Amino acid sequence: MKQIIACFGNYLSILGYSPGTKRMLPACVREFMEHGQYACVAAVRPPDILQFYEWLHMRPLKRREGALSEMMIHHYVYALRVFFSWQQQSGGITSNPISGLKFKRPHKGRRVPLTVAEIQSLFSTAATLKQQVLLHLFYSCGLRRSEAVRLQLSDVHFKPQLLYVRSGKGERRRVIPLPDKVAACLEQYVRYARGRGRSAAIGFMLNRLGRAMSGKNYVYLLKTLVNKAGLPGEISPHVLRHSIATHLLQRGMRLGNVREFLGHQHLETTQLYALPSHHQIQAL
Repeated sequence: MKQIIACFGNYLSILGYSPGTKRMLPACVREFMEHGQYACVAAVRPPDILQFYEWLHMRPLKRREGALSEMMIHHYVYALRVFFSWQQQSGGITSNPISGLKFKRPHKGRRVPLTVAEIQSLFSTAATLKQQVLLHLFYSCGLRRSEAVRLQLSDVHFKPQLLYVRSGKGERRRVIPLPDKVAACLEQYVRYARGRGRSAAIGFMLNRLGRAMSGKNYVYLLKTLVNKAGLPGEISPHVLRHSIATHLLQRGMRLGNVREFLGHQHLETTQLYALPSHHQIQAL
């Protein structure tokens, strides 16, 4: 079974899943297989998955008190769907035991984009080059958090004013044009505030130790800036990405062009950003 789980991890790598997801999905599948003590994957039946799903709602957390969240249980279901689909496609099983099962989707509040005034407030509050670059990467460039983490110094070209996303979601690549103001800010950060770093393979943005910024570093830095600006609610890097997409559509950019800017595979995903929010409807 260990070999099958390892092969599953390699399969996820080929598909371009993020490092965190490549660790989490095999771990979820491993726990399922160990819980049922199955001799092989072909031994799993739909009732076994339903029993495991019910058990997850009672399963205690391993490191602290409490139970699994709806979203975490949803991750387990997603992991099993991907795993059994892969097994069926590769010939490991002839029948997919989870294909006909339906599960309750977790309650998930819709992300609300920031207004242009709120974005301007964030930029006005950004007192350092590092804070300004943070906003430019997620808002002006529309990067995902994982893309910002993987961004290298060699991916940003100041004279042609281009930023290259070498490995986006699904290993898709794209080129993002940098407006004059954005390119100038990124160049000033590299020249005067970035430092050289202490490791051979480092990212574009560095933390105070001279190492590549992690996803948690970006979230913490943004949270500090949001609190300083006095903006309400949970504002994540993805909210900034959502906001620039919404604003570009409002300014008249074609949906297909916004799709290319964001690096979406399907136009339907980009269309989510075209849905008007409550305050926009009231303003019509």
